[in-house]
Amino acid sequence: MAAQEQLSAIKRAKVLMVGAGGIGCELLKTLALSGFQDIHIIDMDTIEVSNLNRQFLFRQSHVGQSKAKVARDAVLRFRPNISITPYHANVKESRFNVDFFKEFDVVLNGLDNLDARRHVNRLCLAADIPLVESGTTGFLGQVTVHLKGKTECYECQPKPAPKTYPVCTITSTPSKFVHCIVWAKDLLFAKLFGDKNQENDLNVRSSDTANSSEHSEDVFECRKDEDIERYGRRIYDHVFGHNIEVALSNEETWKNRNKPRPIYSKDVLPEKQTKENGNKEKGCAADDVSAMVSLSLKNPQDIWSLVENSRVFLEALRLFFLKREKDIGNLTFDKDDQLAVEFVTAAANIRASSFGIPLHSLFEAKGIAGNIVHAVATTNAIIAGLIVIEAIKVLQKDNNNYRMTYCLEHPSRKLLLMPVEPYEPNRSCYVCSETPVSLEVNTQRSKLRDFVEKIIKAKLGMNFPLIMQGASILYEVGEDLEEDMVAIYAANLEKVKFFIFVFEPNSFYTWHKKWYDNCGLFF
Repeated sequence: MAAQEQLSAIKRAKVLMVGAGGIGCELLKTLALSGFQDIHIIDMDTIEVSNLNRQFLFRQSHVGQSKAKVARDAVLRFRPNISITPYHANVKESRFNVDFFKEFDVVLNGLDNLDARRHVNRLCLAADIPLVESGTTGFLGQVTVHLKGKTECYECQPKPAPKTYPVCTITSTPSKFVHCIVWAKDLLFAKLFGDKNQENDLNVRSSDTANSSEHSEDVFECRKDEDIERYGRRIYDHVFGHNIEVALSNEETWKNRNKPRPIYSKDVLPEKQTKENGNKEKGCAADDVSAMVSLSLKNPQDIWSLVENSRVFLEALRLFFLKREKDIGNLTFDKDDQLAVEFVTAAANIRASSFGIPLHSLFEAKGIAGNIVHAVATTNAIIAGLIVIEAIKVLQKDNNNYRMTYCLEHPSRKLLLMPVEPYEPNRSCYVCSETPVSLEVNTQRSKLRDFVEKIIKAKLGMNFPLIMQGASILYEVGEDLEEDMVAIYAANLEKVKFFIFVFEPNSFYTWHKKWYDNCGLFF
């Protein structure tokens, strides 16, 4: 009888899945095989080649297509009698509002970023719909259940901030490979292929050289009489040779540190070797350019020598100018751009070699550059199964048996899964509690812009604030605002006002249904 009731609850349920990636593919498959009949999926991404090793609903022929739509079609091939509705869209679009969320019995998250998770958490609170949240990191993972007023919400506990590194460490005294990756990605790649007018610490002048034209601010510009080979070597010599020599001139810096060694292209790579780079990229499509293919380097898990890294550096730069010249000046690093990853890997390894830091493979460098902890398909499958188990409890209102389950890596203890009872709501949570948040602002220094950007958006995670003083609107964001109002609100951002901020968290759920995260702020 209990099994029959469970199956009935499953068949009646209308489920919203957010995310059709590593967890999402496993989750959709498991939902379909568990008897769920009405599933909706939201995902804004398209399929990348790098997804195929763990997102098993996708094939090579699907690259470039919508994840949500392809996942639907794949599952319908073995469960043709169920309803799956895909949305190739951002969950933060206005059509996915509180009323939309109220249509569902449970929401299941398979997301990979904090901002989207916050958004879904707040919509579920506003709509009073249960949320099953999840995440994986390599062999680790977790599934948590969130019900308004009964368990803590996703934001009841503070989340760790992304790791950042001091600028002086990145530019002057790297000691870890990640420092070299950040330098290669955020400074060198950005300077060469992004906005060339940006200022950064790659433009080092020689203070003891009378003729500084060689190291002037236009050092990264390709000169009229310069071919790509010569340009690449000049860049190489500037960032890995000259800049290091300038750094060494400050002897105080190196009293308690190992000194780096300048590296010049002629010492590593005689000109005759780079001639071999030639035109070996035959068979490499124009939109899939690769320095590795050009140089016959096949295994991304090999650690290249300094010579090989130098060849990849110069060849990748050559291919950018040969195949992607129209994009130069507007490029940003993308972990799914093979040529960009090759260039950053080579540049980071050359810098690492200079500072005595162990070199890394392209596979490892890509993970670091893209903030990737390489996914494990088995972990995704385990987590997807746990999500479905908790979703079934939610549908049966089995409140006493909800569990937050953590997938651990403790082989010595023979412990894989650790279930614990959900925590109660945090009474100080600014999202789900009724405790007001008070903030005093220094009126001599703080502009309304500081308040909006640093507090409302950065700290409270509210993307579309509505700020009022009495009955007057000081600031508002929306697609349908008149131009004159936009100008007035922009002017208000630059004003300095004294106020005490009193925010009642629950008020923003009902203030404006179109955007769940508008907040009424009264001064």
